[in-house]
Amino acid sequence: MATQRDAGESVVTGTAAAASDRAGEGAAEGDPGASPDARPAGTAAPDADVAVVRARARAIPEAAVARLAVYLRVLSDLSDDGVVTISSEELSVAAGVNSAKLRKDLSYIGSYGTRGVGYDVNVLVGQIERTLGLTRKHKVAVVGIGNLGHALANYGGFPSRGFPVAALFDVDPDLEGIPVGGVPVHHTDEIVRVCGELEITIGVIATPAQGAQAVCDGLVQGGVRCILNFAPVVLQVPDNVEVRKVDLAVEMQILSFHVARRDDAASGPEAARVGDGANPDRDEVNGVVVSK
Repeated sequence: MATQRDAGESVVTGTAAAASDRAGEGAAEGDPGASPDARPAGTAAPDADVAVVRARARAIPEAAVARLAVYLRVLSDLSDDGVVTISSEELSVAAGVNSAKLRKDLSYIGSYGTRGVGYDVNVLVGQIERTLGLTRKHKVAVVGIGNLGHALANYGGFPSRGFPVAALFDVDPDLEGIPVGGVPVHHTDEIVRVCGELEITIGVIATPAQGAQAVCDGLVQGGVRCILNFAPVVLQVPDNVEVRKVDLAVEMQILSFHVARRDDAASGPEAARVGDGANPDRDEVNGVVVSK
């Protein structure tokens, strides 16, 4: 059995990732000699190289995968606007990362650009789409049509990026048959049958914690192999099922940590040392600095 993956974990570790890291460190825009996998500008990996693309994908760190998705969004918008080429500096600014990190991320998928020209936008879109598995057709099911489920079912960003919501489920019989975002709600007892018939590829769990594992089991039985979990619980799934956990409270706690650390740094080292015995004339009681 496998458990869900939280953000920050690497897709793979060991020699494959290390080799990919070494290749990426030497890569620079317009430096085709940085890696034996570099291709001439304006050319995309042919279908015969699918195995190579998948091998590269297995060596990409999780954080880089998330950034590739951001690059794809930016590049898709540029393509819609008629932009043909873009430099690493321009793309890095639009994506909110530094250019060195961007070039290393793109080296994972074998894209190095051309000095003085940059990257072919449409070619790079195709490379990232293949790496992220977006050349396959997906259908999404949302389970739990509460406030969050309603929002997800009505979110227009899913179909526009290749993830149309095709099925909705809820345990409340009063919701059965009611359309949300144009899709009728089924009872959760129908998860296995409906997911199998509609060939659902991604399941989104937006239920309370106590019912999430049963919902997950139903999705897996219905043939779903990718699950996005908003429930505050760790799901147990077979090894061939990928689970991503989204805990908004945890994300807020992480934000709080970074703000507190920044405030501590701005206050100087003296503030950070309060309460550790370094200053005998001051102490901290329940988070309040007091003088002795």
